[in-house]
Amino acid sequence: MQETKEIHALFTLIDDPDEEVYSTISEKIVEYGKGIIPNLEHLWETTPSEDVQERIEMIIHKLHFTDLCNDFTAWKNSAYHDLLFGALLVSKFQYPDLQTSPVLEEIEKIRRNIWLELNSFLTPLEQANVLSSILYNYCNLKGSEINYEKPDEFFLHKVLESKKGNTLSNGLIYQVLCDQLDINARIINIPKQCIIAFFHSDFDPILHPGHPQEKIHFYVDATTGQAFSHADIESYFKRISVPPVASYFKPQSDKRLIQQLLEEVAKCFDSPVNAYKHAELMQLAGLLEE
Repeated sequence: MQETKEIHALFTLIDDPDEEVYSTISEKIVEYGKGIIPNLEHLWETTPSEDVQERIEMIIHKLHFTDLCNDFTAWKNSAYHDLLFGALLVSKFQYPDLQTSPVLEEIEKIRRNIWLELNSFLTPLEQANVLSSILYNYCNLKGSEINYEKPDEFFLHKVLESKKGNTLSNGLIYQVLCDQLDINARIINIPKQCIIAFFHSDFDPILHPGHPQEKIHFYVDATTGQAFSHADIESYFKRISVPPVASYFKPQSDKRLIQQLLEEVAKCFDSPVNAYKHAELMQLAGLLEE
């Protein structure tokens, strides 16, 4: 963006010691939109003061965040909520310059490897075994319990790079692949777990308002790809002393899954220095409320 007299004047005031003045200045800079980011980056490179550099970094972050709010609002209001695109928007919170093409190519490579092993004669369990075998054995994806000290394990592009995610990010990758392969499997709402339920081919949550469990063949643990029976899930509910009510077995919408991902990532930024990131992530999650 061409540096006008007004932009130059705003830049000279970034180091103003008065927080109120700085707040006003930063808001005016943000109003220019992300086109001003190269100017700010040049200013950062030519500024010796670390304090001023921190302020510039915060303004750039605000510009990216404003843009991200608009992207999430557009995603929410779109007719189709693409789960992979939603998850990559979450990644862009921490990695605003993320290039999505390599991620899409990697997912397509995995999808194609699975598709080559599938045929119309396979049972749902055989389909699940193919998917899990390629994703967790051939592609070597590893999973672990959620650790809020490791935010990168929530971001899909980082998970695909490192081949290590947590139960939620692995579950989202599994769900994306099922969607792309027309496999009737969805993440359900089992407490403290990310479980994918393989539903009967005729299951429709609107047409079947009863207990969804009656329409589930079996379950897959997103952390490892291991299949579980109804008895295994019932034992889990007994162990945690929670009644297995119908709501736990309903497929979660893509919008709710991305909202959950934002809420979980927010927990990675609980320290006082990162409190603003926690608040922003919860703000993004709030944008997805009905």
